[in-house]
Amino acid sequence: MAGTPASERFEIAVGSASVERVAAILDEPAGERRESAILFAHGAGVDIEHPWMSAMAAALVRRGFAVMRFRYAYMERAARESKPIPPDRAPALEDAHFAALEEFARRTNARRRILAGKSLGARISTHLAAKSAAAHGLALFGYPLHPPRAPEKERSEHFATIVQPALFLQGTRDEFGTPDELRHALRRFAGRATLSIVEGGDHSFELPASAHRPLLATLEELAARVDAWERETWPA
Repeated sequence: MAGTPASERFEIAVGSASVERVAAILDEPAGERRESAILFAHGAGVDIEHPWMSAMAAALVRRGFAVMRFRYAYMERAARESKPIPPDRAPALEDAHFAALEEFARRTNARRRILAGKSLGARISTHLAAKSAAAHGLALFGYPLHPPRAPEKERSEHFATIVQPALFLQGTRDEFGTPDELRHALRRFAGRATLSIVEGGDHSFELPASAHRPLLATLEELAARVDAWERETWPA
């Protein structure tokens, strides 16, 4: 018989100059638990309790993954002060992410740890992987290859040092990088990179109104793709 889903809220010490601790949420599956757990980092303007993050995490949990969300320091400040605050620079983001990964490993004790992220969180996940973080794979939702309308400012120079297998989920209407642009950048990726395309999806995987498909249905499909990729990458 399936158990009861569990959700735990707590704080992580990050030692940032702006905040000492950030909020985190660990969601546990109700039934059989997968051997891989997911550390899920938010986007630049998408908090851990944003409907997109909550729905995506819930879809992954239904697939048997334990999922932990956490805030970067700037987002913690934004939540406390109830106003938008721009993201920290990469070193500060990486420090908070490494602190979250350490707490994640302690709380989940999973056989495998997957670094996942939406947009900004996806980019910083790859930074950690490039710096030999204690993680086994990456699941990246809308990797921000470059700023909108600035393809010359590509962010892929560190791909050559990433050896973990990675799943890149990308919409064909993503203004931060089309699948074709990402496919070209992945030629330098050191590990095994899998590009999974969402036809008609924008940066958040919203489809055009003409598709008549709600976002929640697309997020469920993304969770299914992560599920299939994880099973293929680490067969039982």
